[in-house]
Amino acid sequence: MRDFVVIHPSDNVGIALKVLEQGQELQHQGHTIILKETVAKGHKFALAEIKEKENIIKYGYPIGHASTAISTGEWVHTHNIKTNLSGKLDYEYRPSLTENPYEKTNLTFKGYKRKNGASGIRNELWIVPTVGCVNGIADQIIQIFTAEMGGSIHPFETALVLKHNYGCSQLGDDHENTKTILQNAVKHPNAGGVLVLGLGCENNDIEDFKATLGDYDQTRVKFLRSQEVGDEIETGVALLKEIYDAAKEDQREDIPLSELKIGLKCGGSDGFSGITANPLLGRLSDFIVAQGGTTVLTEVPEMFGAETILMERAESKATFDNIVQMINDFKQYFMDHRQPVYENPSPGNKAGGISTLEDKSLGCTQKAGTSVIKDVLTYGELLKRKGLNLLSAPGNDLVASSALAASGCQLVLFTTGRGTPFGTFVPTMKVSTNTALYETKKHWIDFNAGELLEDVPEDVVLEKFIATVIDVASGKLLNHEKNNFRELAIFKTGVTL
Repeated sequence: MRDFVVIHPSDNVGIALKVLEQGQELQHQGHTIILKETVAKGHKFALAEIKEKENIIKYGYPIGHASTAISTGEWVHTHNIKTNLSGKLDYEYRPSLTENPYEKTNLTFKGYKRKNGASGIRNELWIVPTVGCVNGIADQIIQIFTAEMGGSIHPFETALVLKHNYGCSQLGDDHENTKTILQNAVKHPNAGGVLVLGLGCENNDIEDFKATLGDYDQTRVKFLRSQEVGDEIETGVALLKEIYDAAKEDQREDIPLSELKIGLKCGGSDGFSGITANPLLGRLSDFIVAQGGTTVLTEVPEMFGAETILMERAESKATFDNIVQMINDFKQYFMDHRQPVYENPSPGNKAGGISTLEDKSLGCTQKAGTSVIKDVLTYGELLKRKGLNLLSAPGNDLVASSALAASGCQLVLFTTGRGTPFGTFVPTMKVSTNTALYETKKHWIDFNAGELLEDVPEDVVLEKFIATVIDVASGKLLNHEKNNFRELAIFKTGVTL
């Protein structure tokens, strides 16, 4: 294994692939670099002298500037680098579009075709509470229903409650966000059937919820207001049995990859995220787009510092304007709450070798590959166009992953250098940036991109990754599904009564 890597020819920092000791000699472009101090795995060191205020270059772009003069071989991190970012910016549309490097294939996955033409990769039975007060009732309904079915609810693969804490005492955007995300979940193609369960006094009123839900399969979606029946458990179980009768003939069939909608997410990043796992997702994204499929990049605060790269890939001036609005609206959200716009990365990110928000963003946005950006979605908006989309949501792992699922994604690909066990309410595949994490947390991690640090060819890893994605879309369970870690987190921005 190599000692370090330089991502781009114009970079003035290298990244340690293992712990490099003080005094160690490294060769770079015919020159010997002697390390001034020990450099942890995933962290940066100077390839040449860097003057005070001179830009630190990584990925071929500035990730900040030197806050003091930095010697060749010196560790480069938060103690001697500062962000270049501040406030809102003015942007100009300068398109730079490239050809997709992949060809269309005839590959398929085994999924479920729904009555409205949508395709699911799971056939699950969900209870969607309109308010958090009924989470416990929903649990009881599922337990009794499963017991009365003799423990088998096939062809449903599982039954679960999409628990959340909201649906009452909310105003404005918070109320609308809760209703919209839950309505999107009700109609998600991974759900073979849904019981919408209300209490009866919440402001996320079940009748209004139903009236604004739009078209839905009335044999697969049922409603229950708990306060209006004598025994809500018995009534709920009876409704689940009605849904089961409508779904009992469901089976998987061959579906082209053009029907896949995949969310792209990262969390607990490290210095290898932008070298291994995120670029791997970028190649997978380009491949799926070439098949006529759809991918979605979110985490708007983790676009700050790399947003102009995305803007150059906007399909049209209108799409460019929507990206600008998404970026500036999110900056305004920070400022409205009197918070620093560029407060990132997290302590775990910093420990992994990421020094500034630009450092994280330039690695984060690599998940979007090189494809043209077709559309920009607001929070809670459903996908309308195939190809690469951007979605407005925060960087928080649970909230962003839930937003991807609610936009219509059947699968979320989640890269991590630190590890995390969670999953949202659709399959959430964890992709490790390094082999050590994969070996330590095999009960969390589903795919190891760390092989890319061990000189396994990119095309070999990508081929394996594509096969894994197809297997998961065809029913192979991910670790969070096996562990029954399923979360729904809704973005909250305002007042709670």
